[in-house]
Amino acid sequence: MALTWRSFDFFNASQVKITDDDTRAFFESNDISSVCSGSDSLFLGSYDGLVRIVGPSWKVLRSFQAYDHGPITHMRQVEGTSLLVTVAEEPSSADATNPPVLKVWALDKPAKKTGIPTCLSTVSINNGKKPFPISAFTATEDLSQLAVGFANGAVTVIRGDLIHDLGTKQRIIYESDEPITGVQLHVDASLTTLFVATTSRILKLVISGKGHGQPPRTVEDNGCGVGCMAVDKKTGDIVVARDDAVYYYTMDGRGPPAAYEAPKKLIEVYQDYIALVSPPTPAGESETMRRHFWGATADSIFTFTLIHPDLRIIAHSESVLSDVKHIFQLWGDLHILTQDGKVFRYHEKPLQQRLEMLYQRNLYSLAVEVAQKCGMDAQQQNVIFRKYGDYLYQKGNYNEAMTQYIKAIGSTEPSQVIRKFLDTQRIHNLIEYLEELHEHHRATSDHTTLLLNCYAKLKDIDKLEKFIKSPGDLKFDLDTAISMCRQGGYYDQAAYLAKKHGENDLVVDILIEDSKAYDEALDFICHLDPETSYPSLMKYARVLIEHCPKDATQVFIDYYTGKYRPRVQPSVVVNDSPAASNGGFAAGAANAVQNLSNLLPLPYMNTSAVAPAGQQGVARQTVGDGDLVLGPEEVPSLKYTPPRPRTAFSSFIDHPDEFIVFLEACLKEDSLSEADKTDLYTTLFEMYLHKSTEKKGDDHREQWEKKAKALIEGVSGQAAKPPIENSNVLLLSHLSDFRDGTTLVKEQSGLHFDIFRSYTSAKDTRGAIKALRKYGPVEPQLYPAALAYLTSDARVLDDAGPDELAAILARIDKDGLMAPLQVVQTLSKNAVATMGMIKPYLAQRIERERRDIAENRRDVAAFRAETDQRRAEMADLGARPAVFQATRCAQCALPLELPTVHFLCKHSFHQRCLRGGMGDDGGECPLCARDNATIRALKKSQEENAERHELFRDDLERSEDRFKTVAEWFGRGVMTAGSGAPRVVE
Repeated sequence: MALTWRSFDFFNASQVKITDDDTRAFFESNDISSVCSGSDSLFLGSYDGLVRIVGPSWKVLRSFQAYDHGPITHMRQVEGTSLLVTVAEEPSSADATNPPVLKVWALDKPAKKTGIPTCLSTVSINNGKKPFPISAFTATEDLSQLAVGFANGAVTVIRGDLIHDLGTKQRIIYESDEPITGVQLHVDASLTTLFVATTSRILKLVISGKGHGQPPRTVEDNGCGVGCMAVDKKTGDIVVARDDAVYYYTMDGRGPPAAYEAPKKLIEVYQDYIALVSPPTPAGESETMRRHFWGATADSIFTFTLIHPDLRIIAHSESVLSDVKHIFQLWGDLHILTQDGKVFRYHEKPLQQRLEMLYQRNLYSLAVEVAQKCGMDAQQQNVIFRKYGDYLYQKGNYNEAMTQYIKAIGSTEPSQVIRKFLDTQRIHNLIEYLEELHEHHRATSDHTTLLLNCYAKLKDIDKLEKFIKSPGDLKFDLDTAISMCRQGGYYDQAAYLAKKHGENDLVVDILIEDSKAYDEALDFICHLDPETSYPSLMKYARVLIEHCPKDATQVFIDYYTGKYRPRVQPSVVVNDSPAASNGGFAAGAANAVQNLSNLLPLPYMNTSAVAPAGQQGVARQTVGDGDLVLGPEEVPSLKYTPPRPRTAFSSFIDHPDEFIVFLEACLKEDSLSEADKTDLYTTLFEMYLHKSTEKKGDDHREQWEKKAKALIEGVSGQAAKPPIENSNVLLLSHLSDFRDGTTLVKEQSGLHFDIFRSYTSAKDTRGAIKALRKYGPVEPQLYPAALAYLTSDARVLDDAGPDELAAILARIDKDGLMAPLQVVQTLSKNAVATMGMIKPYLAQRIERERRDIAENRRDVAAFRAETDQRRAEMADLGARPAVFQATRCAQCALPLELPTVHFLCKHSFHQRCLRGGMGDDGGECPLCARDNATIRALKKSQEENAERHELFRDDLERSEDRFKTVAEWFGRGVMTAGSGAPRVVE
């Protein structure tokens, strides 16, 4: 026993001092036949049938006569009620056997006459009229079922309503030749089982519920003594004490015993402890020693022991100099009553005091068990673990010490433990502790840094992998872990962490800055949604275009034209072969970045790629042995607002070819704003000119200048306002020496003279002649300027040739752009043109003027002759009589009859044929009236126009020959003195 059980003194033992003389006298009288406790009171039954109730002051507060004769052998108080059950055995006579009598008392209902409690029911217990004493008694909490065991081996069960006295039924359910030493009830929801103990066996039988009526079943072929059977109310287990051990019985049979060798007389369950009373040691060697020590009192020395079977500890043990008659629990403590009337109280020491006893003996494991049994919270238990860890560390047992420190993580300052294990030889323990700190979410960024440094020091990739890929919530500071992985060169792991926790920007940073995996970085960006991908795309735009020019440019085009769609997971080859399944993350370190997308689903990844064949929404195609290709699914379009194209311009620095592709693609969109169109056209024009000067060679320059020119011509041909500002085209064309651009802008702005002057200033005769032919019809004044230019230098004139000079003179002469004198003056400024060159022009001019003079003279003579004729006719009409020779009416063509009307215009009419007749003021010939009215209207119009000087001025300003215009106005008769004729203003 000493080797397996540890002895402590967990209880404070003291004798109860009874101050009341009557109560003390009763205890010392040895007249107590039974004891029970409950409802904060102690109930004492005496041999004379009297029940006494003792209060907390250890004074008899109340007593009543329960029976007239016989001792009260058993009592039971129902906790939380005022009910008390008493059993008394009245003496039998020679003529009759008196059965034991059971009574139920209501202590809160005293009788009016006597004042004693009301007896609710009285039952005579049946034992077949056999005069044997009761050896065991038990009852359920509701007193609906009671069991009574007798010394003759019979067990009687009583059922009924004892509280309301509605009648009971009794039945002897078991009989044997062995005396009954104990009975206990095990009550479940629908089943009540009675455990019966005899001197040689333990039995059980169902007294209500399923199986009721079946014969008893032997649980074990070993019995127990009287008073050595009890029930653990917390678990419902039946506890039996024998000399070799304490046994537990459940509905399933016997449980594991607690070996404790000692003779046992009484047993009681107190909390987690078992209280045992051992009789004096039997005769033998120890008997000799006992007698030598105790002398004559050795036969009356009993041992009272409190053991904890689960912890295998002896919580208290002491010798009692008198037989222990009763053990009872009262007011939270355990008490014993000895035969000499003394009461001893056993109060459990505080938990902390018990733990200190264990600490002094370095029994930390036992201390933990004690704390757990007492329901100590985890925070307080951690203190024990820490003390245990310190003890093991001092002994050099570092592994076990670390185990305890880990258990104490909740209340231990991590730095106290970490400092102890900073030695390189104990780095594995340190790693274990740091991992647990992260597992318990108590790690700081410094702890994460230290742990990752330990992994790096040991080059333990597997543990690093396991740490960063641990399931569940994040257990460490993410930024610190990623930073340390990057510093240690574990780029794959850093990228994995960033991707797993949605740190998309960090993933791109690692792939580009650390791993230099530009293709993978671009692919990762393309898996993100538009709002998320844009910052990363712009941050590393130049780097991506530098290393992935084609793909990166296409991504920019898609994004800025509103066609961007997040990519789905690319086709993945799943290899079912063992070789493929055994490869870990670290095993493929060289290709880790390439395979990174396989570790975690990318945004908008095909989530059905790993689903069963019947559930996948993708095409499946066999590639090789065990290989399977999973095709991507379509991703629904996401609406977003594309940024302005100009925000991407700086990304294409030093990449003109890709920039041009981007600009051209953006210009194909119809939804561009005018501002964006201006930016795109202007920048594309600049890039064309930049490319034209990038390499030497006329063909290269001509190719790109042709594109630039076509761009401007296409823009200028649009109906809307040109998107490129003229000032920008002029500036860019000037910086790149692109003359066609300057020309086109000036042409677009109507600056034909500037275009022509740009050629003449550059002595580009061919260009000047070309501009003259193109713009001369709409800008006639270019011909005089061209004449002055061609005759400004002999070499210019030689380049143009005499035919070109003649053509210019002919156009000047045809359109009347210059007077001959002006032509001669222009040509005479330089000694370049000769008379032979202008002789044809002058000869034609003189000849034409001569013809005009002759024609004018003929017109003047004809007009004079006609005027003279009109004047003669007017004179004849006024001086000579008119002769009318008409014979027919000009209206009706009938022969004339009187009365007849004759007009000076030689027309004659019947008077009746004239509609209006003849008026007082004379009449007008109906046939000539229309022509006369027209003449009068013209004259009136001329007279009115003579007052409207603005008409004359406007006609004069638009006229090519002003003299001719003045002559026309004079010929209209508006230049006479009385007509208010306008003044001719040159």
